[in-house]
Amino acid sequence: MTAKPAPQALLDGLISAARTAGADAADALFVESVSASVSYRLGKLEDVERSESTDIGLRVFVGQRIAFVSSTDFSADAIAALAPRAVAMARLAPEDKYACLAPRDRLAKSIPELDIEDAQEPSADLLVERARAVEAAAMAVDGVTNSEGGGASFARSAIALATSEGFYGRYAGTSHSLGVAVLAGDGTEMERDYDSASARHSADLEAADIVGKRAGERTVARLRPRKIKSQSVPVVFDPRETSGLLGHLLGAISGSSIARGVSFLKDRLDKEIFAPSVTVIDDPHRLRGLRSKPFDGEGVANQRTTIIDKGVLKTWLLDCASAKQLGLQTTGHAARGTGGPPHPSSTNFYMEPGVLSPGALIADIKQGFYVTELMGMGVNTVTGDYSRGASGFWIENGQIAYPVSEVTIAGNLKDMYARLTAANDLVFRYGTNAPTCRIEGMTVAGS
Repeated sequence: MTAKPAPQALLDGLISAARTAGADAADALFVESVSASVSYRLGKLEDVERSESTDIGLRVFVGQRIAFVSSTDFSADAIAALAPRAVAMARLAPEDKYACLAPRDRLAKSIPELDIEDAQEPSADLLVERARAVEAAAMAVDGVTNSEGGGASFARSAIALATSEGFYGRYAGTSHSLGVAVLAGDGTEMERDYDSASARHSADLEAADIVGKRAGERTVARLRPRKIKSQSVPVVFDPRETSGLLGHLLGAISGSSIARGVSFLKDRLDKEIFAPSVTVIDDPHRLRGLRSKPFDGEGVANQRTTIIDKGVLKTWLLDCASAKQLGLQTTGHAARGTGGPPHPSSTNFYMEPGVLSPGALIADIKQGFYVTELMGMGVNTVTGDYSRGASGFWIENGQIAYPVSEVTIAGNLKDMYARLTAANDLVFRYGTNAPTCRIEGMTVAGS
């Protein structure tokens, strides 16, 4: 087995070799990953898996021509071949006038401590117990009749980045996860639902019995759904699905989409797109955040950024290339892997909570639809047109009345965002989070 040198020495050596081979500039990325997972179904252990990987990637610039090489082979011969091969490839590549390294004055000068790495890896026995317990709790709910399985996992990744502008930084993070999906009913009248939980530290992971019970109760609540007639009503999105609404916003404000002119928000910077009660934040430095990181994928210093300020769109998400194309400065939102260029990406992206409880948010709805699951990909990010399959519950006189299925909800994201009201139940469960949200006047198509 080939011993790997320390990340900084390895990356600095690659960049030096690239310069010697004729590169004008270069950066290099080193990624170490460990993952373990367990699956448990119907009271029996199904799988126990563990994997480890180490990857290195080198990007070189010869003028405005660039090339990428990556390797999982850390033998001396393989490492020595990377830089000359990358430079030779770059000389044959077409020019990319927007490709660039992060400028020296935007590079992170310090690495904040974000507490995103759990020092203790869980044992295989602990993962088995988590998977067993989450499924057992779901199956114990009256009405649950079958299981797709429970699971538990752990992952750790360490990332080191160096650039020829003099930057070097490294950080590591962990993730503990568990989840279960079960079925209720029998024959042709079966329903399925799920629940899951994730955390950076084992101590913060939601208890398996709570997650499992919630999955079982959600599944049973969906039994005997009814059909509804097509109409225009308020639609309320469960927090599990509001993250999707923010996901569409992310795609629309990505610098690469704006630079290509393929976003329905391309002309809306510094304009109101949500109600004044809505604020959206991206915070890479949230302690123990699921997507926290101390610097971006190009070594740029990142920070908490207000994306939507009281309804007004304040910024795009930019990496160095998209910023250069738009004549702007990077916002520190680059992400990357070892085999390709950086691209704009969010970190801990969330909508701040409103003032009303979820109950108060629906209290005045005479007829409406509460969405708990969305299906399909019917969103046009160029026009904002939105149409997706959905299931959930019908609202009557301010109360959840009965489950409904085989529904399509439709609108345009511009109108949906403008009519959105957020509840006060924000919980940080995923990388992108939002509270329960209500949107007025959507089209609900049923039977």
